[in-house]
Amino acid sequence: MANKASSRLEWRINVPDGTSKVLEPESGAVGKIWVGLKGCMGIIVWKVRRVLENAWHIGVADPRKVIHCIKVGLALSIVSLFYYMRPLYDDFGGNAMWAVMTVVVVFEYTVGATFYKCINRVIATFLAGALGVGIHLVAEQSGDQLKPIILGISVFLFASAATFSRFIPSVKARFDYGAMIFILTFSLVSVSGYRVVELFELAHLRLSTIAIGTSLCILVTMLFCPVWAGCELHHLIHQNMEKLADSLDGCVTEYFKENGSEEDLNKKMQGYKCVLNSKAAEESMANFARWEPTHGRFNFRHPWKQYLKIGASLRNCAYCIETLNSCISSEIQAPPCLRKHFSNKCMKASSYSINVLKELAITIMKMKKSSNIDVKVAEMNFAVEELVDALKSLPTTHFIATTTGEESTKAKVEGVEGSEHPSPIMKVFPLVKVVSLMVEIATRIGGVVNAVEELARLAEFKAAKDGKPKQNQPTDKLVSDH
Repeated sequence: MANKASSRLEWRINVPDGTSKVLEPESGAVGKIWVGLKGCMGIIVWKVRRVLENAWHIGVADPRKVIHCIKVGLALSIVSLFYYMRPLYDDFGGNAMWAVMTVVVVFEYTVGATFYKCINRVIATFLAGALGVGIHLVAEQSGDQLKPIILGISVFLFASAATFSRFIPSVKARFDYGAMIFILTFSLVSVSGYRVVELFELAHLRLSTIAIGTSLCILVTMLFCPVWAGCELHHLIHQNMEKLADSLDGCVTEYFKENGSEEDLNKKMQGYKCVLNSKAAEESMANFARWEPTHGRFNFRHPWKQYLKIGASLRNCAYCIETLNSCISSEIQAPPCLRKHFSNKCMKASSYSINVLKELAITIMKMKKSSNIDVKVAEMNFAVEELVDALKSLPTTHFIATTTGEESTKAKVEGVEGSEHPSPIMKVFPLVKVVSLMVEIATRIGGVVNAVEELARLAEFKAAKDGKPKQNQPTDKLVSDH
């Protein structure tokens, strides 16, 4: 009874509100460990859930990535039959693993990238294997003492030469993977051939399994939901043009705005950053697109290099828009009266420049020459001419006198020396900079127009239907005087 009574003893404390609480005894070491394990499990579950959510969002945003994963799994399952099926395994033996390794290494997201790796791997393997077997036969005729010396010197010379070729820009752009495979295969054949008796049969089996793996990759990537690098490059250039037009619109609107939503403008203004960061993607897609066969509207000799020139022209415009965006957050700003004086003309020049970019985007998307591009370019140039004329006729004396009076009054009230405030002339410079950037952007858009017209000529875009000519169009003179 005493033991039962002692086990029921409780410690209580009185609270000022008149109630009492029971003090629970502290848990032991086992309880603390259990609480720690529950906390760790909760963190792990939360992280796994977060990874799954990110994976789900990636798959929903671009289902082609999920399809690519399925295609890789399908190719590996098919090529694994060379190991699982006894008749196939008896023919190839352990060399069947080279087919599995080939699928893992060469299967890429786009058709062009897969072709690039497959062709490079087959050609490099054939050349390295043939060269290795030939040098092995020469070394066999030289005797046992000279054989390792000849093989070692050949490995040194050919591996060094192939490695140096990877530094050559033209080789690195198209055959870098092939050079690496050449070094690997030649080294394997030369080194393993020193101990292997039937070297020719070994080289034949490895080349056969690699050819099987590459052929399977090409068939799967082309027959099941193919992703063409050429189409991806085409869409990327089209999207960059639209983003550039939106960024130009957002920056000019933000600079001259009186009221408006900052969130929408900031979202539009960030598009030029994507254009500036797309150079590597464009070069990679253009390189892979050259390996692709004819597909859709793109022929085998499609001028993919011209897309790189268009991308470079777009980046030239994006640099100016980036500078224009920095004018918005500058510490020294032009007086409101000056902004209002140039607001309409700057907005007009911006609007016509945006129209030209959007017309070029439509030309790229439809692969059809535009019948309105000359008119839109003329309107843009005429608007820029008006902007430059307005800048030349700026009544500087009136604005300087007005601003000087305002600044001196403000300095007297605040008790601050006038030298600490920017001079009226300095306040005019930001607006002159904005006008100069608008003129420069229009000039560089002219370069984009020329690049797109060259692409339309080389790729033989469909001719535009002749529309009714418009009267009293401004001259097509490109403004270069700032």
